[in-house]
Amino acid sequence: MPLLSGIKGPSDLKKLSVEQLPALAAEIREKIVNTVSKTGGHLAPNLGVVELTIALHYVFDTPSDRIIWDTGHQSYVHKLLTGRQEGFENLRRAGGISGFPNSAESEYDVFETGHSSTSISAALGMAAARDLKGESHRVIAVIGDGALSGGMAFEALNNAGHQKRDLIVVLNDNEMSISPNVGAFSTYLNRIITGKRYNKAKEDFKRIVEKYPRWKKIILRVGKLTEEVLKGFFAPGVIFEELGFTYIEPVDGHNLPLLVETFRNVKNLRYSVLVHVVCKKGKGYQPAENNPSVFHSTGPFKIENGITSPPAKAYSHVFGETLVELAKSNRKIVAVSAAMTSGTGLDAFSEKFPGRFFDVGIAEQHAVTFAAGLAKEGIKPVVAIYSTFFQRAFDQVLHDVCRQKLPVVFALDRAGIVSGDGPTHQGLFDISYLRGIPGLVFMAPANAEELKEMLKFAVKLDGPAVIRYPREEAVFTGYACHIEPGKAELKISGSGGPAIFACGTLLNEALKAAEKLKNKNISASVVNLRFIKPLDGEMIAGVAEKADKIITIEDGILSGGAGTAVSEVLLAKKIKKEMICLGINEQFGETGERKDLLKKYGLDADGIIKAAGY
Repeated sequence: MPLLSGIKGPSDLKKLSVEQLPALAAEIREKIVNTVSKTGGHLAPNLGVVELTIALHYVFDTPSDRIIWDTGHQSYVHKLLTGRQEGFENLRRAGGISGFPNSAESEYDVFETGHSSTSISAALGMAAARDLKGESHRVIAVIGDGALSGGMAFEALNNAGHQKRDLIVVLNDNEMSISPNVGAFSTYLNRIITGKRYNKAKEDFKRIVEKYPRWKKIILRVGKLTEEVLKGFFAPGVIFEELGFTYIEPVDGHNLPLLVETFRNVKNLRYSVLVHVVCKKGKGYQPAENNPSVFHSTGPFKIENGITSPPAKAYSHVFGETLVELAKSNRKIVAVSAAMTSGTGLDAFSEKFPGRFFDVGIAEQHAVTFAAGLAKEGIKPVVAIYSTFFQRAFDQVLHDVCRQKLPVVFALDRAGIVSGDGPTHQGLFDISYLRGIPGLVFMAPANAEELKEMLKFAVKLDGPAVIRYPREEAVFTGYACHIEPGKAELKISGSGGPAIFACGTLLNEALKAAEKLKNKNISASVVNLRFIKPLDGEMIAGVAEKADKIITIEDGILSGGAGTAVSEVLLAKKIKKEMICLGINEQFGETGERKDLLKKYGLDADGIIKAAGY
């Protein structure tokens, strides 16, 4: 009899016996594989945490007990166990289930984690709030070994150990194999360390020591050393112990009885505990087990063999190919990635120039300042980071790169509206938060040819530069282009109609709009801005003077965006015309396909015409 269909929430899960849980795990894997094969999504990470997620909800009392998932892309199993089976077939689609924790979606999603390395900080804050309010629920942060490379995670671990707070951190380690110490003796040690008798004896020992203050430090130190020596033979967790956590040695993340027993013991502890769980990414689906990086985030695929449809050439690939060509003739060019080698198109570069490629892990702040150090010594670093993750390094861009006028090139992938991954991954804010930085050259290509030329231009600059481009399939025009510093491109010179100033790939929608207006005998001008900073004020003013109204279009937040920049030029030149700025109003993004969201926000050709009132 199927088990998953009867799970409407964790209370139903708790009705099952431990012996039934492996069968439930198998059903969940089948459900996830079937769904993601149609919708795309983060397959391998979720297949790796099936048993871990079941055990956590089986032992702890959610949502009273808080579970924070870091990074949130591993939360599919959590969603299936917390009342969201209905609608799961529309995972990552508009109106469907989000691919990340979403507080508006469920009370079980206690904290939204689209960006990594945040869970321990959030969990510590929640634990402190619990204690301030005199409550007693448990707080659990589930963090992957990749996310643990982020500095914020270590800041939180350090502070948590200092506070000696009642907090559980589960380290989901999916990079190492199950090592020999996940065996009978290690299991026995963990049972002792998490068991009631051991911890009662430990507390009783401390109380006895308090009666002998003169000898207290020596006695406690000897006792601690004895414990550490015993555990040190078998455990790699000395760093966590030194940070103030009781470290539970690697537990097999696919052994449900062992996970349940471990968490039941840990549930009785009331201090900072780190449980090291070893999981295999892609577990249970052979193609994902064989190629976990390919199936980390995948498009639709054939279940029988794991083959995906051949991807169209995206802007990421155009960027990566161009950088390889440039690096062949310029040995000073190096590439820097923050754990997104494949996603940013740097695979080929890493293979061609392994000594000139640096993947610093999930550490965007470090990536930027590391690049600043390279640039200071005469190297030409190109840093490729998703727009939404680049937000995390704003201070480093401003203080460490731009203030010193260092020649670092930033390639902002996934800029603007992004398909699938939802609000936390929409790259809507980069124009607004970067435009005001002095000395920064900021470009937005309208097509593949422009991206190539902008990258060639950027690596020759003697100062910092940013190039923003979307995730989507690259548009090839077949025409060569030439980039001049701070110069826009007049695509259509109209007469008496609107002047449309387009930012980036939305130029294509502006050209479609102009063609439709032409059929209505309205002659529109279209300008490809190319440079967000510095703007081509001369062309903007010249075209605006001849137009009956001004329209700007961008796929970013309107506040402080490219439209604002154009309006500042017109104000300075005392040009008074009706002005319509099209973009994203002051809101966070949402889930959906890029083309659908462009239409919804009025950023397609029809939206331009409608906004202009024609």
